Amino acid sequence: MGSLRLSAWSSSAAARGFPPSPSDWRGRPSRCAPASAAPPPSLGRLQVGTDHAWQWDCRGGGLGGGAGRRDYAKEMEAAVRVVQVACTLCQRVQDSLLLADAGSGSVHSKLDRSPVTVADWGVQATVNWLLSNCFRDENVSIVAEEDDKTLSSSDGTALLESVVAAVNGCLVEAPKYGLRSPEKDLRAHDVLQAIRKCSSTGGPKGRFWVLDPVDGTLGFVRGDQYAIALALIEDGEVVLGVLGCPNYPMKKEWLNYHQRYYRLMSKVAPPTSGSWNKGCVMYAHKGCGQAWMQPLVHDFGMLNWHNSREIQVSSVSDPVSATFCEPVEKANSSHSFTAGLAHSVGLRNRPLRVYSMVKYAAIARGDAEIFMKFARSGYKEKIWDHAAGVVIIQEAGGVVTDAGGRPLDFSRGVYLEGLDRGIIACSGALLHRRILGAVDASWNSSTL
Repeated sequence: MGSLRLSAWSSSAAARGFPPSPSDWRGRPSRCAPASAAPPPSLGRLQVGTDHAWQWDCRGGGLGGGAGRRDYAKEMEAAVRVVQVACTLCQRVQDSLLLADAGSGSVHSKLDRSPVTVADWGVQATVNWLLSNCFRDENVSIVAEEDDKTLSSSDGTALLESVVAAVNGCLVEAPKYGLRSPEKDLRAHDVLQAIRKCSSTGGPKGRFWVLDPVDGTLGFVRGDQYAIALALIEDGEVVLGVLGCPNYPMKKEWLNYHQRYYRLMSKVAPPTSGSWNKGCVMYAHKGCGQAWMQPLVHDFGMLNWHNSREIQVSSVSDPVSATFCEPVEKANSSHSFTAGLAHSVGLRNRPLRVYSMVKYAAIARGDAEIFMKFARSGYKEKIWDHAAGVVIIQEAGGVVTDAGGRPLDFSRGVYLEGLDRGIIACSGALLHRRILGAVDASWNSSTL
């Protein structure tokens, strides 16, 4: 199938909240990829490109070009830029948390006792404001995790001030990411409104964004892994996903470089911009058969699509050589059941226990081969914990289903209703079939 191009996007970019931009996506035969020929834009100033400034080229049919189908080039570009901004906000808040005293009140608890921070509310407000500004002529609908009850309470004044400061501190730098800043700082009322507007309940019809502002907040407050996850769902189908992983380095070998040691040494001799690139953003568009990764603007100093590279799942198919991921938390998953499954299919490597959707990122770029999650009785999976990661793994060549082999259903509200036992993501079909078989053989003897 031929290229999918958005010819009208360039002329309407300013009206939709984008400053003039270079030809960040350049059409190439049978590819869905960033441009590789145009020179990079200068920091903080985006140059005017060709008449077709925003182009998306997708092989294999994809979601565009055909009758009744559409191209999501502008949505993908906006989502990547917005998540880059969100990563910067999170990095700043995490740095301040790690320097604060344990009893400073920087971390709060929700009704379910899960932690929440300034970053959770700040990212939600920032993402809503930026997406609404990018698509002003559309009704931007967002399903997100946080509400404003704590911030709006009589005891939340100081906390709200911190959130407002974090939001404005990032929005003022939005032009560096190719986005528009507000004409003046947002007030507390504006920030609360932005958080409240993320109140869609999803469903089988229509179009909505799904956001987890800080997936893995426990890892976040501990200086460990976490993710910012943003996906677009249309008529119950995930059409694109973006994962910001601020502590997940561009190169696998850097995973062994302990983060706390890095932070300590950075204070002694700060590294030059881009010398370590400790974080990354991954993204994919359904139907392209490709997924991509780029360094953080916060690390690299500028958003440059030429720094993106394609990612693919691992080619390992022998369970003996495979690595499997599972959640760190035991509260809503069974480590004992996954350990039994791992043994029964011949997995011998130690499990990679990691917070958040970084597990999906690890599989998508080949750092691990299997992710298994089997929730304890009474726990219901939420769509924002999986949507972005699922489409990225699938487009990178992997497989994600429930334990019955069925696709995950994102069309039934905020929960993954009808989920058969658990979630299994694999780098390939062979490993996936073996895990499904092991689940069927072991399930009746489990206590889940």
